[in-house]
Amino acid sequence: MSTSTGQGLVLGIDIGGSGIKGAPVDLDKGEFAAERVRIDTPSKARPQDVAEIVAQIAEDFADEVGQDSSVGVTVPAVVHHGVTKSAANIDDSWIDTDADQLFTQVLGRPVVVMNDADAAGQAEMHFGAGHAQEGVVLLTTLGTGIGSALFVGGQLVPNTELGHLELDGEEAEHRAASSVREDKDLSWEDWAERLQRFYRHVEDLLWPDLIIVGGGVSKKADKFLPLLDLRTVIVPAHLRNDAGIIGAAWQASH
Repeated sequence: MSTSTGQGLVLGIDIGGSGIKGAPVDLDKGEFAAERVRIDTPSKARPQDVAEIVAQIAEDFADEVGQDSSVGVTVPAVVHHGVTKSAANIDDSWIDTDADQLFTQVLGRPVVVMNDADAAGQAEMHFGAGHAQEGVVLLTTLGTGIGSALFVGGQLVPNTELGHLELDGEEAEHRAASSVREDKDLSWEDWAERLQRFYRHVEDLLWPDLIIVGGGVSKKADKFLPLLDLRTVIVPAHLRNDAGIIGAAWQASH
């Protein structure tokens, strides 16, 4: 992939609990225009500490995207009008932080901040498994928790947080996240039973036309998706762990 022109490239940065990853994205192709950079998330993951790493990654790609263009940033949090209202696997000091303002000041350029699952959803809708799909589309990310992104007629309904639905007396993500399968050493069949409860509950609420399953475990979709009995078509995500960066870049350009 070319890294030389810098024309039409937008920087996306994905903040996670363990790593902060960024790359310039070619939005004509929906793919990275240079190899991504990854830096470990600081142990406390406080806003200012994270912002400094985001600035470092932006500086690394100054030649590719310039120093004036908008940057898309994802955070593992509810983002309401640029303010982070929750904190998942990052420091609680993120709650009620004006993340838009923080990153804009540190980077000295316009920044668009969004929830990480919403960013992954935007990427899948425009370049992946949801491309050209009409109606109601739900993306879920199965990882440490369960993230969700909901689209109606191609438009994002932000911050749905369906992993926090109550299921059998617990939050759904405490029963059916990929991390739960690993921690409890569940078989694919036993985990699929928990996923079945979650997805059936969600489809009874939303009646989606398509469900897309993302997160790292999606690369093993053949081990669990065929075990589910849903009325909704359910498919693995195409972009996997690249989706957050690509979706953030897309959002920044729109």
